[in-house]
Amino acid sequence: MSLTDPRQWPEAYAAAVYAKDVEAFTALYAPDAHAFDTWGAAPLNGQAAFRDMAAEWFGSLGDERVVVTCRELHSAESADLATLHAFIEFQAVNTDGQPLRAVQERVTWVLARLSGGWVVTHQHTSAPLGFGTAGETAD
Repeated sequence: MSLTDPRQWPEAYAAAVYAKDVEAFTALYAPDAHAFDTWGAAPLNGQAAFRDMAAEWFGSLGDERVVVTCRELHSAESADLATLHAFIEFQAVNTDGQPLRAVQERVTWVLARLSGGWVVTHQHTSAPLGFGTAGETAD
């Protein structure tokens, strides 16, 4: 799917994740895409890394699906570059669509218009620390 508007990206991402479609997911990222992920120790570099991550993630779900929802989406764009940021929720659901668990993050996407449409060149996700936890260590 070639995105003609960068604001279509979150919906395309949600559809690829829900369908567990590794190829559709991978196509949303530029060949040289880079990501700092909340859960990954090392950054993701290149489309192949996104493909491998998606294959592992989707394969680990079994019969479950993941519903992705963005809220408070903000965008800014020029002719060939756009940024989006939002709060994003990943909610696992069973085969009946019943919620199982969820996690919320903050996300920023930088997109570029390439010959195939808008794709992410950089992604950054984070989760806020609880107030008063910064600098504390676990015992």
